[in-house]
Amino acid sequence: MHGPALVGWLLVVLCGGVGAYCLLHMRGGTPGQRRTAAGEALMGFGMAVMALPASAAEPLPPRVFAAVFGAAAVRELVLARHAPAHHLHHAVGALAMVHMALAMAAGSGHPGGHHAAPAWTPALTGVLLAYFACYVLRTGVRLVPSGAGGPAPGGGSAEGAAAGVLRLPEVAVACRLSMGLGMFAMLLTT
Repeated sequence: MHGPALVGWLLVVLCGGVGAYCLLHMRGGTPGQRRTAAGEALMGFGMAVMALPASAAEPLPPRVFAAVFGAAAVRELVLARHAPAHHLHHAVGALAMVHMALAMAAGSGHPGGHHAAPAWTPALTGVLLAYFACYVLRTGVRLVPSGAGGPAPGGGSAEGAAAGVLRLPEVAVACRLSMGLGMFAMLLTT
């Protein structure tokens, strides 16, 4: 990823945190919910690794990202038969990661100069930016409170309340919102 190191580190923390939450979320739920959490964890950790500033560690070759997220996109497209909207969004995210990996490869070049990025790269980046901007706005609206709050989840005990907070639907929505914002920020630096 190109851009200021501070932005890279913030994205590493944000996306790594979301990935860790998704791993915790894999412990319970239905098999479908666990698969979804696994896909979101992969995306979160992949985004965190891709966002690492070059000064922190030797970046992985872009073809590794392209292969991993290309396979993830194919998997999500296959799973889209059962829950089209959700899996299609994951496929778009995985394909955006492939796009960024290919842009990284085109921009890395050799000592003699840079590889030229394909002519369609800015147009595709613009389409993906528009998609993720709309996604973030639509998802953010779901977090706006609709009325007075009820009792705390978990039945009143501190442990029960903490366990309930980890599984609140709003936390999952906030994680998806964070991932969308992270993807938008990463696309801006492409």
